[in-house]
Amino acid sequence: MKLLLLTALTGAALCAQQKLTPVDEAGYPKLVASHKGKVLLVDFWATWCKPCRAQTPELVKLSQKLRGRGLDVVTISADEPEQEAAALKLLKDDGVSGPAYLKKAMDDDEFDRLIDAKWSGALPELFLYDRSGKKVRSFIGETPVRDVEAAVEKLL
Repeated sequence: MKLLLLTALTGAALCAQQKLTPVDEAGYPKLVASHKGKVLLVDFWATWCKPCRAQTPELVKLSQKLRGRGLDVVTISADEPEQEAAALKLLKDDGVSGPAYLKKAMDDDEFDRLIDAKWSGALPELFLYDRSGKKVRSFIGETPVRDVEAAVEKLL
């Protein structure tokens, strides 16, 4: 009976999953800084982006494989606010754990330039930061996860 109750409570908690936390131009540097001491991989994606959806399960595996060695993976949806429920469902279905964010820029161009002067906002997009919080690599567009893993391994 206790197991049944625990299962029901866990299911209810998953159904009441948090909203995506908004992140803007001022919040992004703070988000990166909050992971100092860890290697950080930031994944920008959207529900409408087929390559993003294909990459997400692979990033989940990478995160699980390297978390114990100091890798943090942060996911930031570039969906519109009205797509938040679909984004949360996708994250849940793909087994993404940890906090999830929603890009909420005052100015998309300024936000993108803040992160990488070469980024046009196209998806998928991954940014890799070393343990000090310095961006060391950008993966613009579709990138094999094995290439991402090789870059991460150099920093662990």
